[in-house]
Amino acid sequence: MILCDTHCDTLYMRALCPNEKPCVTMDNMKTGAVNLQTCALFAGSGGIQGQPYEKAMAEYRMFERLRDQEGWTQVNSPLEAEEGKVKILLSIEGGEIFEGKPERVREFYDRGVRMAALTWNNENEIASPAKGGSKEGIKPAGWEILKVMAQLKIAADTSHLNSAGFWELIEKHIQPPMASHSCADALCPHFRNLSDEQIRAMVERGGWIGINFYPFFLSPDGKAAVSTICDHIDYMCQLGAAKNIGFGSDFDGIECTPEDCRGPQDVPLILEELRRRGYSEEAIEDIAGRNFLNYYRRLGWRD
Repeated sequence: MILCDTHCDTLYMRALCPNEKPCVTMDNMKTGAVNLQTCALFAGSGGIQGQPYEKAMAEYRMFERLRDQEGWTQVNSPLEAEEGKVKILLSIEGGEIFEGKPERVREFYDRGVRMAALTWNNENEIASPAKGGSKEGIKPAGWEILKVMAQLKIAADTSHLNSAGFWELIEKHIQPPMASHSCADALCPHFRNLSDEQIRAMVERGGWIGINFYPFFLSPDGKAAVSTICDHIDYMCQLGAAKNIGFGSDFDGIECTPEDCRGPQDVPLILEELRRRGYSEEAIEDIAGRNFLNYYRRLGWRD
């Protein structure tokens, strides 16, 4: 079984919040049998005025240190994930890191970035975030960025993107989009979560969704456990997403976690709960990681 997690903010925490203690460590990933951990290069909260490129580069330098000194192994493709090993995939969170320049996409591709969230909570040169209520879709500069992303087979991540941008990606983007760390709005109404229509559209386009572990995206009262994570998995599977769903924990980017899922070491508890609910081993392997790898095959990546 290959176990994948498509979002954490560990590099930002380590590089720019050095007094905080990350939960995504090599020991915890090994304990949880995580084979592929996606680590975001996060733009930070300051938007286009907050030096997002410089922050991303500080995080990348931190990754280089972890790679050289602590044995964090980078992959150039998610399909390089292997059982029994921990490997790291890089992503972008906040397209303002690209500074509206298509050449920046190629630059980060060369550094190993294979997915990019078009926005965080700030408007940028590409699009507008779900936070704030903008009705504007993808901007002209955004389509230029997306064109290069598609050429390089970099996944377009809709987590944090507003509804107008989401639907334009579904209808116009040459590649199926993904949502690296989002939950079901029907179970927990929140601007960051996906509606039933959005979930079904992801399935129809061949996209992919990673369930976020943030308690306030999982439950209206902010109280969550492994069982709550599985409620969202169940719900999306009922909408047809059994082959399009997995994990996008958001570890080290959330100030609280489910009570019994504090870090990568606890992710196997989710698999045990799915077994208890009657999921087959084949279905569990799909959710754990095979769905994510198959999504990249649909983008054109080859084993």
